Amino acid sequence: MHTHSDQPIHHGSLEHLLPPSWKSQITAWLAEDTPSYDYAGYVVGEHTRTATLWAKSAGIIAGVPFFDEIFKQCGCTVVWHAVEGSYINRAHDGSKKTKVATVTGPARGLLLAERVGLNLLARCSGIATVSRNLLLSLRSAGYEGILAGTRKTTPGFRLVEKYGMLVGGADTHRMDLSSMIMLKDNHVWSRGSITDAVRTAKMVAGFSLKIEVEVQNEEEADEAIAAGADVIMLDNFTGEGVKIAAKSLREKWKGKREFLLEVSGGLREDNVFDYANNDIDIISTSSIHQGTPHVDFSLKIDPGQATVTK
Repeated sequence: MHTHSDQPIHHGSLEHLLPPSWKSQITAWLAEDTPSYDYAGYVVGEHTRTATLWAKSAGIIAGVPFFDEIFKQCGCTVVWHAVEGSYINRAHDGSKKTKVATVTGPARGLLLAERVGLNLLARCSGIATVSRNLLLSLRSAGYEGILAGTRKTTPGFRLVEKYGMLVGGADTHRMDLSSMIMLKDNHVWSRGSITDAVRTAKMVAGFSLKIEVEVQNEEEADEAIAAGADVIMLDNFTGEGVKIAAKSLREKWKGKREFLLEVSGGLREDNVFDYANNDIDIISTSSIHQGTPHVDFSLKIDPGQATVTK
Protein backbone atom coordinates (compact mmCIF):
# COMPACT_ATOMS: atom_id res chain seq x y z
CA MET A 1 0.00 0.00 0.00
CA HIS A 2 2.81 2.43 0.79
CA THR A 3 5.64 3.89 -1.23
CA HIS A 4 8.97 4.82 0.33
CA SER A 5 10.24 8.39 0.39
CA ASP A 6 14.00 8.89 0.48
CA GLN A 7 13.59 12.36 1.95
CA PRO A 8 13.12 13.09 5.65
CA ILE A 9 9.69 14.42 6.64
CA HIS A 10 11.03 17.03 9.07
CA HIS A 11 13.27 19.93 8.10
CA GLY A 12 15.76 21.13 10.70
CA SER A 13 17.17 19.20 13.64
CA LEU A 14 14.77 17.44 15.98
CA GLU A 15 17.65 17.46 18.48
CA HIS A 16 16.52 20.99 19.37
CA LEU A 17 13.42 19.47 20.99
CA LEU A 18 15.39 17.41 23.50
CA PRO A 19 15.36 18.42 27.20
CA PRO A 20 18.53 19.28 29.15
CA SER A 21 18.35 15.92 30.95
CA TRP A 22 18.72 13.71 27.87
CA LYS A 23 22.52 13.43 28.01
CA SER A 24 22.43 12.21 31.60
CA GLN A 25 20.18 9.36 30.46
CA ILE A 26 22.92 8.27 28.08
CA THR A 27 25.47 8.40 30.90
CA ALA A 28 23.21 6.07 32.88
CA TRP A 29 22.86 3.66 29.94
CA LEU A 30 26.64 3.48 29.58
CA ALA A 31 27.00 2.94 33.33
CA GLU A 32 24.48 0.09 33.15
CA ASP A 33 26.53 -1.63 30.45
CA THR A 34 29.90 -1.11 32.21
CA PRO A 35 29.18 -1.00 35.96
CA SER A 36 32.75 -1.77 37.02
CA TYR A 37 35.85 -2.84 35.04
CA ASP A 38 36.00 -2.93 31.23
CA TYR A 39 38.04 -6.11 30.89
CA ALA A 40 37.81 -6.45 27.10
CA GLY A 41 38.65 -2.76 26.74
CA TYR A 42 41.94 -3.43 28.53
CA VAL A 43 42.82 -5.80 25.71
CA VAL A 44 42.42 -3.24 22.90
CA GLY A 45 43.68 -0.11 24.66
CA GLU A 46 43.47 3.53 23.60
CA HIS A 47 44.95 3.44 20.09
CA THR A 48 42.93 5.52 17.60
CA ARG A 49 40.83 3.43 15.27
CA THR A 50 38.22 4.01 12.56
CA ALA A 51 35.03 1.97 12.34
CA THR A 52 32.19 1.80 9.83
CA LEU A 53 28.52 1.77 10.76
CA TRP A 54 26.65 -0.51 8.37
CA ALA A 55 22.90 -0.73 7.82
CA LYS A 56 22.13 -4.36 7.11
CA SER A 57 18.39 -4.01 6.55
CA ALA A 58 16.25 -1.36 4.89
CA GLY A 59 14.64 1.38 6.95
CA ILE A 60 14.52 4.98 8.14
CA ILE A 61 17.58 6.33 9.99
CA ALA A 62 16.50 7.72 13.39
CA GLY A 63 18.25 8.42 16.68
CA VAL A 64 21.27 10.32 15.36
CA PRO A 65 21.65 12.77 18.31
CA PHE A 66 21.54 9.91 20.82
CA PHE A 67 24.02 7.81 18.83
CA ASP A 68 26.39 10.79 18.51
CA GLU A 69 26.26 11.51 22.25
CA ILE A 70 26.87 7.89 23.22
CA PHE A 71 30.10 7.87 21.21
CA LYS A 72 31.05 11.38 22.31
CA GLN A 73 30.91 10.31 25.95
CA CYS A 74 33.33 7.52 25.03
CA GLY A 75 35.76 9.90 23.32
CA CYS A 76 34.70 9.22 19.73
CA THR A 77 33.35 11.27 16.82
CA VAL A 78 30.76 10.28 14.22
CA VAL A 79 30.55 11.44 10.59
CA TRP A 80 27.26 10.53 8.94
CA HIS A 81 26.86 9.60 5.29
CA ALA A 82 23.05 9.57 5.54
CA VAL A 83 20.61 12.20 6.80
CA GLU A 84 18.35 11.38 9.71
CA GLY A 85 14.87 10.62 8.44
CA SER A 86 16.11 9.35 5.07
CA TYR A 87 15.29 5.86 3.84
CA ILE A 88 18.23 3.48 3.58
CA ASN A 89 17.94 0.63 1.10
CA ARG A 90 20.52 -1.73 -0.30
CA ALA A 91 23.73 -0.18 -1.54
CA HIS A 92 23.93 0.82 -5.19
CA ASP A 93 26.50 -1.92 -5.83
CA GLY A 94 23.95 -4.57 -4.90
CA SER A 95 25.61 -5.54 -1.60
CA LYS A 96 23.50 -6.47 1.39
CA LYS A 97 24.70 -3.61 3.60
CA THR A 98 25.01 0.16 3.29
CA LYS A 99 27.65 2.40 4.82
CA VAL A 100 25.84 5.04 6.85
CA ALA A 101 28.51 6.52 9.15
CA THR A 102 32.19 6.54 10.02
CA VAL A 103 33.20 6.54 13.70
CA THR A 104 36.69 7.47 14.91
CA GLY A 105 38.20 7.27 18.37
CA PRO A 106 40.17 5.12 20.80
CA ALA A 107 39.58 1.41 20.23
CA ARG A 108 38.35 0.98 23.79
CA GLY A 109 35.90 3.88 23.38
CA LEU A 110 34.51 2.48 20.13
CA LEU A 111 33.78 -0.84 21.78
CA LEU A 112 32.40 0.72 24.97
CA ALA A 113 29.84 2.67 22.95
CA GLU A 114 29.15 0.02 20.30
CA ARG A 115 26.34 -2.04 21.84
CA VAL A 116 24.54 0.82 23.56
CA GLY A 117 24.66 2.84 20.35
CA LEU A 118 23.53 0.01 18.09
CA ASN A 119 20.68 -1.02 20.40
CA LEU A 120 19.36 2.54 20.51
CA LEU A 121 19.74 3.18 16.79
CA ALA A 122 18.09 -0.13 15.84
CA ARG A 123 15.07 0.49 18.09
CA CYS A 124 14.59 4.16 17.20
CA SER A 125 15.00 3.49 13.47
CA GLY A 126 12.54 0.60 13.65
CA ILE A 127 9.88 2.85 15.17
CA ALA A 128 10.53 5.57 12.60
CA THR A 129 10.28 3.04 9.78
CA VAL A 130 6.98 1.52 10.90
CA SER A 131 5.57 5.00 11.58
CA ARG A 132 6.56 6.26 8.13
CA ASN A 133 5.21 3.17 6.37
CA LEU A 134 1.82 3.36 8.05
CA LEU A 135 1.57 7.12 7.52
CA LEU A 136 2.31 6.78 3.81
CA SER A 137 -0.20 3.94 3.53
CA LEU A 138 -2.89 6.09 5.13
CA ARG A 139 -2.06 9.00 2.84
CA SER A 140 -2.27 6.76 -0.22
CA ALA A 141 -5.72 5.66 0.98
CA GLY A 142 -6.84 9.29 1.16
CA TYR A 143 -6.67 9.87 4.92
CA GLU A 144 -5.66 13.47 5.66
CA GLY A 145 -5.62 13.45 9.46
CA ILE A 146 -2.99 12.75 12.11
CA LEU A 147 -1.32 9.41 12.85
CA ALA A 148 -0.26 9.33 16.51
CA GLY A 149 1.50 6.96 18.87
CA THR A 150 0.43 6.29 22.45
CA ARG A 151 1.86 6.33 25.98
CA LYS A 152 2.47 2.57 25.82
CA THR A 153 6.21 3.11 25.77
CA THR A 154 9.14 1.37 27.46
CA PRO A 155 9.88 2.82 30.94
CA GLY A 156 13.14 4.76 30.79
CA PHE A 157 13.18 4.79 26.99
CA ARG A 158 10.14 6.96 26.22
CA LEU A 159 12.16 9.92 24.94
CA VAL A 160 13.85 7.80 22.26
CA GLU A 161 10.65 5.99 21.24
CA LYS A 162 8.68 9.23 20.94
CA TYR A 163 11.60 10.73 19.00
CA GLY A 164 11.43 7.81 16.54
CA MET A 165 7.72 8.53 15.97
CA LEU A 166 8.54 12.15 15.13
CA VAL A 167 11.29 11.19 12.68
CA GLY A 168 8.83 8.84 10.98
CA GLY A 169 6.27 11.64 10.64
CA ALA A 170 3.84 10.48 13.34
CA ASP A 171 2.49 12.61 16.18
CA THR A 172 3.75 11.70 19.66
CA HIS A 173 0.31 12.20 21.27
CA ARG A 174 0.75 13.18 24.92
CA MET A 175 4.28 12.72 26.19
CA ASP A 176 3.22 11.98 29.78
CA LEU A 177 0.45 12.48 32.32
CA SER A 178 1.36 16.16 32.65
CA SER A 179 1.04 16.94 28.93
CA MET A 180 -2.71 16.62 28.44
CA ILE A 181 -5.62 15.53 30.62
CA MET A 182 -6.99 12.26 29.31
CA LEU A 183 -10.03 10.97 31.15
CA LYS A 184 -10.32 7.24 30.44
CA ASP A 185 -13.07 4.86 31.52
CA ASN A 186 -11.50 4.27 34.95
CA HIS A 187 -11.36 8.02 35.62
CA VAL A 188 -15.01 8.43 34.66
CA TRP A 189 -16.16 5.41 36.66
CA SER A 190 -14.20 6.59 39.69
CA ARG A 191 -15.64 10.09 39.48
CA GLY A 192 -19.19 9.05 38.67
CA SER A 193 -19.91 10.71 35.32
CA ILE A 194 -18.22 12.23 32.28
CA THR A 195 -19.73 15.64 33.06
CA ASP A 196 -18.39 15.68 36.62
CA ALA A 197 -15.00 14.35 35.55
CA VAL A 198 -14.58 17.08 32.89
CA ARG A 199 -15.82 19.78 35.28
CA THR A 200 -13.33 18.71 37.94
CA ALA A 201 -10.47 18.54 35.42
CA LYS A 202 -11.22 22.06 34.23
CA MET A 203 -10.78 23.33 37.79
CA VAL A 204 -7.06 22.52 37.68
CA ALA A 205 -6.23 22.45 33.96
CA GLY A 206 -5.91 26.19 33.47
CA PHE A 207 -6.16 27.64 29.97
CA SER A 208 -3.22 25.76 28.45
CA LEU A 209 -4.14 22.08 28.82
CA LYS A 210 -6.55 20.24 26.57
CA ILE A 211 -8.96 17.69 27.99
CA GLU A 212 -9.59 14.41 26.18
CA VAL A 213 -12.34 11.95 27.10
CA GLU A 214 -12.47 8.28 26.13
CA VAL A 215 -16.01 7.23 25.17
CA GLN A 216 -17.60 3.89 24.37
CA ASN A 217 -20.64 5.10 22.38
CA GLU A 218 -22.20 8.15 20.74
CA GLU A 219 -24.22 9.06 23.83
CA GLU A 220 -21.05 9.32 25.93
CA ALA A 221 -19.46 11.39 23.16
CA ASP A 222 -22.39 13.83 23.28
CA GLU A 223 -22.02 14.17 27.04
CA ALA A 224 -18.26 14.81 26.74
CA ILE A 225 -18.72 17.43 24.02
CA ALA A 226 -21.47 19.17 25.99
CA ALA A 227 -19.21 19.21 29.05
CA GLY A 228 -16.50 21.03 27.05
CA ALA A 229 -13.98 18.30 26.22
CA ASP A 230 -11.45 19.29 23.54
CA VAL A 231 -10.80 15.80 22.16
CA ILE A 232 -13.20 12.87 22.00
CA MET A 233 -11.64 9.40 21.72
CA LEU A 234 -13.90 6.81 20.12
CA ASP A 235 -12.44 3.74 21.80
CA ASN A 236 -12.91 0.16 20.59
CA PHE A 237 -15.63 1.02 18.06
CA THR A 238 -16.04 -1.08 14.93
CA GLY A 239 -14.86 0.49 11.68
CA GLU A 240 -18.42 1.05 10.53
CA GLY A 241 -19.40 2.30 13.98
CA VAL A 242 -16.65 4.93 13.86
CA LYS A 243 -17.84 6.23 10.48
CA ILE A 244 -21.47 6.45 11.60
CA ALA A 245 -20.70 8.07 14.96
CA ALA A 246 -18.16 10.54 13.55
CA LYS A 247 -20.51 11.74 10.81
CA SER A 248 -23.40 12.06 13.25
CA LEU A 249 -21.33 14.00 15.81
CA ARG A 250 -20.00 16.39 13.13
CA GLU A 251 -23.51 17.16 11.90
CA LYS A 252 -25.08 17.38 15.35
CA TRP A 253 -22.53 19.78 16.86
CA LYS A 254 -21.66 21.84 13.77
CA GLY A 255 -21.49 25.53 14.72
CA LYS A 256 -22.07 24.74 18.40
CA ARG A 257 -18.84 23.21 19.72
CA GLU A 258 -15.27 22.86 18.47
CA PHE A 259 -13.67 19.47 19.15
CA LEU A 260 -11.33 16.88 17.69
CA LEU A 261 -12.30 13.27 17.11
CA GLU A 262 -9.79 10.49 17.74
CA VAL A 263 -10.14 6.77 17.10
CA SER A 264 -8.10 4.21 19.02
CA GLY A 265 -8.15 0.66 20.29
CA GLY A 266 -6.38 -2.29 18.66
CA LEU A 267 -5.54 -0.50 15.42
CA ARG A 268 -2.88 -2.08 13.22
CA GLU A 269 -1.75 -1.91 9.61
CA ASP A 270 -4.03 -4.84 8.74
CA ASN A 271 -7.23 -3.20 10.05
CA VAL A 272 -6.66 0.55 10.31
CA PHE A 273 -8.09 1.26 6.86
CA ASP A 274 -11.52 0.15 8.09
CA TYR A 275 -11.43 3.14 10.46
CA ALA A 276 -9.68 5.78 8.37
CA ASN A 277 -12.06 8.50 7.24
CA ASN A 278 -11.73 12.25 7.18
CA ASP A 279 -14.39 12.86 9.82
CA ILE A 280 -11.70 11.55 12.18
CA ASP A 281 -8.90 13.97 13.09
CA ILE A 282 -6.54 11.53 14.80
CA ILE A 283 -5.77 7.83 14.47
CA SER A 284 -3.75 6.68 17.48
CA THR A 285 -2.08 3.29 17.73
CA SER A 286 0.66 1.62 19.75
CA SER A 287 1.47 -0.63 16.77
CA ILE A 288 3.97 1.94 15.44
CA HIS A 289 6.17 1.68 18.54
CA GLN A 290 5.26 -1.40 20.59
CA GLY A 291 6.86 -4.62 19.37
CA THR A 292 8.10 -3.08 16.13
CA PRO A 293 10.89 -4.81 14.14
CA HIS A 294 14.33 -3.28 14.51
CA VAL A 295 16.49 -1.98 11.68
CA ASP A 296 19.69 -4.04 11.71
CA PHE A 297 23.00 -2.21 12.12
CA SER A 298 26.57 -3.32 12.80
CA LEU A 299 29.77 -1.46 13.68
CA LYS A 300 33.01 -2.89 12.37
CA ILE A 301 36.50 -1.57 13.03
CA ASP A 302 38.12 -1.17 9.65
CA PRO A 303 40.63 -3.96 8.89
CA GLY A 304 44.38 -3.42 8.80
CA GLN A 305 44.54 -1.34 11.99
CA ALA A 306 45.92 -3.93 14.40
CA THR A 307 48.60 -2.80 16.80
CA VAL A 308 51.74 -4.92 16.90
CA THR A 309 53.06 -5.25 20.43
CA LYS A 310 56.81 -5.82 20.69
